[in-house]
Amino acid sequence: MLKAELKSKINQLWDRFWAGGLANPLTAIEQISYLIFIKRLEDMDEINKNRAEARNEKYVSIFKENKNCKWSEFKHFNAEEMLIHVRDTIFPFIKNIKLGEDGEFAKLMHDAIFMIPKPSLLQEAVTMIDELKISPQNYDTLGDMYEYLLSELSSAGKVGQFRTPRHIIRMMVNLVNPKLGDKICDPACGTAGFLVNAYQHILETNTSKDIIKYDESGNPHNLIGDNIIDKKHWKLLRKDTFYGFDFDQTMVRIAAMNMILHGIESPNIKRKDTLSKNFEQKEEYDIVLANPPFTGSIDKSDINDDLKVKTSKTELLFLELFYNLLQIGGKGAVIVPNGVLFGSSNAHKEIRKVLLESCQLEAVISMPSGVFQPYSGVGTAVLVFTKGGKTEKVWFYDMLKDGFSLDQKRNFIDGKGDIPEIIEKFKNKLDSKQSFSVDFEEIKKNEYNLSVSRYKESEDEEIKYEDPQIMIDRILKEEEEISKELKELKKEI
Repeated sequence: MLKAELKSKINQLWDRFWAGGLANPLTAIEQISYLIFIKRLEDMDEINKNRAEARNEKYVSIFKENKNCKWSEFKHFNAEEMLIHVRDTIFPFIKNIKLGEDGEFAKLMHDAIFMIPKPSLLQEAVTMIDELKISPQNYDTLGDMYEYLLSELSSAGKVGQFRTPRHIIRMMVNLVNPKLGDKICDPACGTAGFLVNAYQHILETNTSKDIIKYDESGNPHNLIGDNIIDKKHWKLLRKDTFYGFDFDQTMVRIAAMNMILHGIESPNIKRKDTLSKNFEQKEEYDIVLANPPFTGSIDKSDINDDLKVKTSKTELLFLELFYNLLQIGGKGAVIVPNGVLFGSSNAHKEIRKVLLESCQLEAVISMPSGVFQPYSGVGTAVLVFTKGGKTEKVWFYDMLKDGFSLDQKRNFIDGKGDIPEIIEKFKNKLDSKQSFSVDFEEIKKNEYNLSVSRYKESEDEEIKYEDPQIMIDRILKEEEEISKELKELKKEI
């Protein structure tokens, strides 16, 4: 979470964006993302140069023909010069930059527009970003800024972009435990938070334990992947492991930049409506991680023919899509609104039947409704499943706390809550005060209902009543006092 001083600076910057006519929070964060990307390009170039020298390899700087595009070259310009230079020189440079081998990033950027209208606004934004001191230890600052900008707006819900809290993403990634060689997909990727965290998880499991440092929230740092020796494995990890799709071009660009800044040289991020007829559903992924849009709907005539559940509700269609994208044996960890768990329509029952009878539904983790505050108070759950086979038992966990206050402020408590216990108990599906397992046959009898409250045993607490005589004496005493007060009032009258 952002410190108070930085929040104050972002508020000032946001006020300036608003006054400058950039009222849409996504437009603001996109423009800020461009500037962060420009700054980080120079840092990345220097890191890659040092790595090449250490391996006695030749390295060609991306700034070889454009040295004046380095952040360090223009950040001290006066406001007027800076706007002209960034708009006319640097922005065309990043739109056409050759990253990776396929040039996909340049294709994503072809219709990007530099929209910061005032020299003073650009200079203030550059100064603020320079003060962030973004490095491999605080890459998530961009995500925090994105989250904070949305949380400050009363119209955030109308924007339709609810960023999944990072600690919830990490929990879900831990539950499916992605490994080097897995092909990982998020069909509604937003800013690519799931894909970035999956990459970091793989690096963490391949980094020597004495190198890794953890902060107070349990976030790992110094993830260098020193145990990945083979260059072919690095190439596989950075170019052929992560795939993301989103229907919003702005989000696609932000996601691509986010992944590049985290070390994925050629991000496989594409603009696609994955529920539509224009998306080819291939059974090719080992892991699907997602938090798809809730309570949306799609034109029935545009629904992909591979989706057989008769509904236009996107939360149900996405679940079938996840199933279709996974290979047999592939794992999914996805967030759904609680209505998916107990909805009584034929479509609701049918998709739950698929999860239970064509998959091994491993876990239903009910999350407290405050997890998505301040954007939404909707109740949600995480479903973890493996495609293929049939479910024998479902492990339920009733999460009561997630490490932050569950009101709109979402103040830091410990950043963990029940999450460490969930990850630990999930391994062996252990029972506890908040977790239990239910046989498939019982769930089937209940029309495939997956609501944790349907099966959780309530503990009857013994009610201790006050001694009747004590209650009578107290009431008589109170009546006596009231009578005295009335007499006093009469005397005054």
